[in-house]
Parts: sequence; C-alpha cells; structure tokens
Amino acid sequence: MANKPTSRSRPQQPGNDDAPAGGRTESRLIYGFHAVLGKLRRDPEAVFELYLSSSRTDARSKDVVRLAEAQKVRMIQAESDRLDGMVGTRRHQGVIARVDARSRDLKLADVLDVLEENALILVLDGVQDPHNLGACLRVADAAGAHAVVAPKDRAVGLNATAVKVASGAADSVPYVTVTNLARALREMQEAGVWVVGAAGEAEKSVYEIDQKGPVAWVMGAEGEGLRRLTRETCDELAKIPMLGTVESLNVSVASGICLFEARRQRGG
Repeated sequence: MANKPTSRSRPQQPGNDDAPAGGRTESRLIYGFHAVLGKLRRDPEAVFELYLSSSRTDARSKDVVRLAEAQKVRMIQAESDRLDGMVGTRRHQGVIARVDARSRDLKLADVLDVLEENALILVLDGVQDPHNLGACLRVADAAGAHAVVAPKDRAVGLNATAVKVASGAADSVPYVTVTNLARALREMQEAGVWVVGAAGEAEKSVYEIDQKGPVAWVMGAEGEGLRRLTRETCDELAKIPMLGTVESLNVSVASGICLFEARRQRGG
C-alpha cells in the first residue's frame, strides 16, 4: 500500500495531497467498505484514488487492497485524523475513495453479478416523497442491503432532498432505477432471489418468512401500497404485525423492520 503511482494514477497538484488527481475537479468522495468495494467491483474506471487507514490490517482492508491493486487504482496510506477531515465524519471505517462525480446509470445486473453473499435488496414501488426515499436509503445502508431498486416513472428519484436526508447513504448503497419494475423483479427471481412484498392483508408475518437465503423486500408507495402487477409478481406477501391503533407504518420504518429481520435470521 505504498504511494507509488501505477499506470492509472495521475499526479496530484503540488502542495495539496487531497486535491483531485491530475487537477480533476469533477470528483467526489465515497467512504466505508460497502461503498468502496462496491464501486471497485462495479465501476473501477471511475475510481481515481483510494485512501486507506494505515492502522487497518484486517481481512476487509486486505480485500480492498487486493481489488485496488488488480484494477491498478492508486492507493494512499493515511492517518485516521486525516480521513476524518476529508469527509467530516469518523464513520469512514478507514477507507475513502475519490471517484468520478459524473454518475452513470447503474443496472440491476451490475449489482447481482458481483454479490459474494446472499442478496438483500430493498425495492420501492413508487415512493413519491424524497424524505421517505432518503430515509429508506439510510435504513438500507444500516442493514447492509446490497441495493435499493425503484421505477423511473411515478417515483421521486434521487434528487437533492433525498440525497441530503440519506446522510451519505446515497453513495454507500447502489440506487438502481428500472423502466419496468415487474420485469426487474423477475430478473431477481431468475437470479435466485426470493421476492417478498409487504402487504397488510398477508397471512404470514415478516417473522415467519425464511430470509436466510437471497431476499428482496418490496415496499409499496405511501398510502397506496403495492401496485397490482407488482403484488402479483412477488413470490409471497408478508405483513408486519400491528398491535396498536395505527393501520400502517412509514415506508422507511417498515423497510427497517423487514431488512433487520433478515439480518437477525442470518446471524447479524
């Protein structure tokens, strides 16, 4: 993990180690192992350089080093306080990547093809409120979900409000938009993912669904729930037991309950 440039490295601006490589201005920082490893696997050409804490010698950091070296990404060792200052938080886990700020459309296959563990995917069927979308991204990040999938039409999209509410999760969790949600669900099913729709009228509860294998949870829009075709495409439906007087939960709260139940069943 030396600072030695590789064939893909670019010289930095003198006197500013944190400047974009080669003076490139269209860059941004992403951090955390989930976000950085995902970017290295899905879109390595967009990774300009990688900063890794000099104190990290564990298996996850070795995975980052191995993958970065294979992709010829420039690596820089840095002290933790420097990393703190770069992103304004200590939650970087000791790894930060400077990436191309220009976004590219992420395909569902980009996510499914690089999974190294049983999939955990959150699907949002037409969420309209950017605050709800941002909160769902935060929940997905916290639960270690591999992606959030949503339709391009009749959904809010990842706008500035959603990104702000997500508090960094918009960079750490792949956000995939699809033109046909039912087709995307079938693509997941063909890849071996069990698709479960959250519906209040379902007979089974979320706690009765086996989530140890690959699972995608589908959440309906605010107030409307799952659309008919989405509901029919799901492998099964499940409900969150409601013991009080309210009839439904906010979509981000419901997402958290379902995703974290999957993590509980998987032992963490």
